[in-house]
Amino acid sequence: MAKYRIGWLPGDGVGNEVMEAAKIVLDKLKLDAEFIPGEIGWECWKKEGDAFPQKTIDMLNTVDCALFGAITSKPKEEAEKELAPELQGKGHVYFSPIVRMRQLFNLHTNLRPCKAYKGNPLNYKDDIDITIFRENTEGMYGGVEFFPLPEAVYDALDKNHPKMKKFKAAGLENIALSTRIMTKQGCARIVTNAFEFAKKYGKKAVTVCDKPNVLRETGGLMIRTAREVAKNYPGIELWETNIDAQCMWLVKNPAMYEVIVAENMFGDILSDLAAQLVGGLGFACSANIGDKIAVFEPTHGSAPKYYGLYKVNPIAMILTVKMMLDWLGEKDMAERLENAVADVIAEGKVRTYDMGGSNTSLEVAEAIAEKL
Repeated sequence: MAKYRIGWLPGDGVGNEVMEAAKIVLDKLKLDAEFIPGEIGWECWKKEGDAFPQKTIDMLNTVDCALFGAITSKPKEEAEKELAPELQGKGHVYFSPIVRMRQLFNLHTNLRPCKAYKGNPLNYKDDIDITIFRENTEGMYGGVEFFPLPEAVYDALDKNHPKMKKFKAAGLENIALSTRIMTKQGCARIVTNAFEFAKKYGKKAVTVCDKPNVLRETGGLMIRTAREVAKNYPGIELWETNIDAQCMWLVKNPAMYEVIVAENMFGDILSDLAAQLVGGLGFACSANIGDKIAVFEPTHGSAPKYYGLYKVNPIAMILTVKMMLDWLGEKDMAERLENAVADVIAEGKVRTYDMGGSNTSLEVAEAIAEKL
């Protein structure tokens, strides 16, 4: 019996190609694992009316962790049109499978390292090494939304908040409402995880980023909770920033920041910005970590226009494998893999199009495997 059971979720588009590249390095590492295939994404939606079918959920309940490629997502109306004819008009509603997965399995911590590797021509600066902790199940991506606005919801809000009246003139049928729901427990958990990481790796400061001067209740809760948590880590500074200023400062002085923690949407925005500082989404790996299972994915999308060309940079996926190995406790394998990635980047002989080269996804993976 294999030491690990790992869910294998290629998803859509180039997700399949970068997962193929990942398998090249995993085979070379000889990780003792059984890879269990699962269906997820746009093709599932079109043929089943469900982008995250129950059979895949059942499989994920049996594995140690999962590797995930990428998915295609489209707005509600477009999603309805692409359903199989027999499924149209049956009440199926598209919902992002990765968001649903995060909530269903309580994958509360999204971890996104953004590290500059020497020799990468796309680096903004070579001394960037930022880890972003993004709360993964609450906030603006919690999925509690309305359109049109139900009268009962309006009445409840109007009863408790005087500012609601100004919206009613537009007509409830013309009002869309997205909520930003945050709990003190969720804030405390993500901030604690950020401080524990800083403590483990000798980081000097944790930056909590939100917008409490405008989002007074939710942003205020995050900042107040962070201050409480920080008292348990006297050797680590707590820095507080607003999301707009933080974006500017990341571009101006990225090397100042080591660990940043934010709610769901702000963490998403910051991590893409930080990824571009170290080469773009072709280098952006991530982990969705829960108490019982973790799902590892590159942060790029399915890039349908490149599907079938083996053109996209697989390093984000391969660094995602490195994160999975760390989480499994395979520290030596993880270190060897990261060193191999760094060597290939530094040499500059094998590069995908985004780095100014012409090599395929698989050729980059093979070059990394050769270094192993």
